[in-house]
Amino acid sequence: MCKDVAMPTPPSHVVAVLALEPVVGFDLTIPPTVFGAATRADGTKLYDVRICGLELGAPVRASAGFSLIPDYGPEALAEADTVIIPGTYIPQPRHEGSLPDDLAKALDTIRPGTRIASICTGAFVLAAAGLLDGRPATTHWQRAQMFRDLYPQVKLDEELLFIDDGDIVTSAGLAAGVDLCLHLIRRDFGSEVANRAARHCVVPPWRDGGQSQFIERVVPDEGSEGTAPTRAWALARLDEELSLPAMAEYARMSVRTFSRRFKAETGQSPGTWLLQQRVRHACHLLETTDLSVDRVAESAGLGTAASLRHHLRSELGVSPLAYRKTFRTG
Repeated sequence: MCKDVAMPTPPSHVVAVLALEPVVGFDLTIPPTVFGAATRADGTKLYDVRICGLELGAPVRASAGFSLIPDYGPEALAEADTVIIPGTYIPQPRHEGSLPDDLAKALDTIRPGTRIASICTGAFVLAAAGLLDGRPATTHWQRAQMFRDLYPQVKLDEELLFIDDGDIVTSAGLAAGVDLCLHLIRRDFGSEVANRAARHCVVPPWRDGGQSQFIERVVPDEGSEGTAPTRAWALARLDEELSLPAMAEYARMSVRTFSRRFKAETGQSPGTWLLQQRVRHACHLLETTDLSVDRVAESAGLGTAASLRHHLRSELGVSPLAYRKTFRTG
């Protein structure tokens, strides 16, 4: 008689979050919160998040007026698949362009090939370690000039929410760390898992890295609902022809007023936003259905397979079939 054999649980992806005092408390809590919400459909956690300090058992002071004691010491860095440096006010990288000896020693234990990310001013630490030399990166826009003065060899772009340069990923300030973590989840396990984590955290599932940090937001006129209802209306019919006049008519605005308000509320023109939503929907269909590339293109409102290929290569640098092979969930 055959006995049921328990299938082994796949190993979790280990994320080490290095708290450097004075650490930005908000930044520090983002990775365990967001990665902790990333699960399979059956609830199995996909990440093992380990908060670590430079000395096991030593309290780490946060900039917001409290201290914490991480569960791990610097040895966690050598065991990690991903290392994240949250924002910090540590003086040497922030003001001198150098690393204290204990931090340099800890960073040297990170295994080759480990993915390394920073949130906000954590980029100063990566730059001081020489990890960003000649590479694109971002940080909080208010710290951009200070960063450039200290690290002119880094290709800084403070207008972006995050920059994925393969094994090095950097994000802008504070809440942009949420976007970075969701992006990494999506990169690791696909949009279904990332969307589930976003819903748990009650945050938008996707703000592109290329979306500007500087989105002008205006208070709508009294009694106006803005363009949000029109966006929801458009998202429900991406497979249809959606012209700017049609969207403006649905919003009961002139084309000029609609375009201006749309840009103020989203940071994008209606056309750019609509194309982005269609590409995202196509990606979702490639990940979650067996539809042909032609049918995916039609369902997403991109017309033809050739158009879908063009936009995917332009946005992501891959073909539809390569995207499906990479991100298709089981």
